[in-house]
Amino acid sequence: MIIVGLTGGIASGKSTVARMLQEKGALLLDADRIAREVVLPGTAAWSELKAWLGPSIIGPGGAVDRERLGELVFADPAARQRLNAIVHPRIFEIFSRRTEEIQRRQPSAVLVYDVPLLIESKMNRLVDLVLLVYVPPQVQRRRLQKRDNLSPAETASRLRAQMPLEEKRAYADIIIDNRGSLESTRGQVDCFWAGLRNNGAE
Repeated sequence: MIIVGLTGGIASGKSTVARMLQEKGALLLDADRIAREVVLPGTAAWSELKAWLGPSIIGPGGAVDRERLGELVFADPAARQRLNAIVHPRIFEIFSRRTEEIQRRQPSAVLVYDVPLLIESKMNRLVDLVLLVYVPPQVQRRRLQKRDNLSPAETASRLRAQMPLEEKRAYADIIIDNRGSLESTRGQVDCFWAGLRNNGAE
């Protein structure tokens, strides 16, 4: 089994590349989806978050209000660190368990770890290669501002909260340049997938 660590930055197009890889036959473990699982109502992480930040982060249906949670911790590095300390170990545990299950069932699979914080969380140490979806800073800024209808200040704040894509390039084994057309991105994914198959991945 080959494990590919897929990462990028906000508005870089990582989710688009993840879908393309799934269409090729890759299996996907999505960190954002698993992060939602670990804070479902009644879980240990849900209880810790409620005790720490109060009932205002719990929505009407009992689930964590992710927008409210973001407002409380997004701009505060210490708060983000505490949030990560609550959720990341539980995310890692699920990744580990599901990876073992896939290894048993499909030992020749290509498994993609779709993890925005792959490098920051040191999960790049757990994969066979790192695939970075890259766009230049000005393109990322423009796409984010347009996509989320943000002011320039809000856009800058969100980008400051992440490791810059330029820094992530140093950790990447393969870079998908997503500044161009969808067809250009798909062509790069095709080449990447062909290379995996040539190296023995099924």
